[in-house]
Amino acid sequence: MLLAIHLVITGLFVLLGVILAFGKGAWLIAGYNTASPAEKAKYDEKKLCRGVSKLMFALAACWLVVASSEIFQTEALCWVGLGLFTLVIAAGLVYMNTGNRFRK
Repeated sequence: MLLAIHLVITGLFVLLGVILAFGKGAWLIAGYNTASPAEKAKYDEKKLCRGVSKLMFALAACWLVVASSEIFQTEALCWVGLGLFTLVIAAGLVYMNTGNRFRK
């Protein structure tokens, strides 16, 4: 049962990644969806969506490691997956918020 839940979560990350990869779903990006139209005009929406899409795919891969802990019945894989998940989120946020990568 827990494996099914992990796979559903992985599927959701992949689904979000696919939607964002096509440049759609910018309203799902926290901070961007609440920005004023003048602030949104400063950003390249397609580039921002692609960047967040890559983050979603990386998070899906990390969650597959967590799911594999149920397959192999080892708690260590769960902790490794959660550690990777946290590391990817932190690195992704730092990368996306530095260097003005998504500005027009």
